Amino acid sequence: MASHRKSRTPGPRVAGIRTPVLATAALTSVALLSQTANAAPTDDDRPSLEEVEKKVGDLYRQAESATEKYNAAKEKTAKQRKQVDTLLDDVAKRTQKLNEAREELGSYAAAQYRTGAGVPDTATFLLADTPQDIFDQSQLMDRMTGRQKVAVDDYVTQQSETMKKRQEATESLETLTESQGDLKTAKATVQKKLGDARELMAKLTAEEKARLAAIERKKQEEADRKAAELAERQKAQEEAAATQQESGTSGSSESSGSATSPSASTDSSYAAKAEKAIAFARAQIGKPYVWGATGPGSYDCSGLTQAAWKAAGVTLPRTTYDQVDAGTTVPVSQAQPGDLVFFYDDITHVGIYIGNGMMIHAPKPGAYVREESVYYDGESSIHSIVRPA
Repeated sequence: MASHRKSRTPGPRVAGIRTPVLATAALTSVALLSQTANAAPTDDDRPSLEEVEKKVGDLYRQAESATEKYNAAKEKTAKQRKQVDTLLDDVAKRTQKLNEAREELGSYAAAQYRTGAGVPDTATFLLADTPQDIFDQSQLMDRMTGRQKVAVDDYVTQQSETMKKRQEATESLETLTESQGDLKTAKATVQKKLGDARELMAKLTAEEKARLAAIERKKQEEADRKAAELAERQKAQEEAAATQQESGTSGSSESSGSATSPSASTDSSYAAKAEKAIAFARAQIGKPYVWGATGPGSYDCSGLTQAAWKAAGVTLPRTTYDQVDAGTTVPVSQAQPGDLVFFYDDITHVGIYIGNGMMIHAPKPGAYVREESVYYDGESSIHSIVRPA
């Protein structure tokens, strides 16, 4: 019997493969292309050395900013802890006085009971042996009543002051806890930024590190050149000032000479202190930068400047944010040895000027206290020059 199935027209073939198989192959090719597009980036996609250098520099500056916040929080925490301890000692002393006042009131109450102060006047009169006894007892009670009033007033005062001090201590403890939280946050931020910087540097090949070092040397040469230019300008200004002072021929010169005499005395005093501060800073060269450190084995930037000027008998605040307000601001062209050189808009770095466009500073994590051009990070990075004494 003939079959009722409709005969199927053979489909087109390409190299002996049916069309559905071609579609499968096409899909496979698309998938492979997609995987290739999403594969790891090639060398062309890696950041340039200049970008890596900028990123690492930014991370170090951010770490230094966090370090100054850490220093401020640490200083604040120490002050608040001291304040809390003082308040708690005061509360303990006042509580003792309060207890003493309470005991005194108790003794008066007992005395009243023994002398029969609670007995009505009529009963006292009837129970007395003689009129003189009535008079003596009345005088005694008057004196006791006066002392009782003083004791009661003292008790109320002590109680009020003790409660007030307890409230102050409670509030100070709350503020201390908040400051300790800020301290912990700042510390974590510093560690995170430094970790990111180290991770970036670790990804560089030996060749890239060598090229990066060459870029750094070029920057340093430019910084040294600008320092030399500053030194020449300052020398020319000093010579011009000396010439003007020596001439003293005109009336204006004489007037200027008399006006600058106290200034010369002040400059001499400042120079003597600055010499001590610089001598201290120079003795620290080679010691490592450690964030939050104030010596003697390591320093951060503001820890070094604070310690240097302390050696000269001048007390500076702990952080760059406060040190920048601890003196007189002068132009870069008039910087003198001993002046503080502050960097960046957020004032997160500081060094001590030693003359000729150079300074001593604790640069950054992984580096050591060293002598370097004030233009080490470009002219635009200099925020201000401050004369602290």
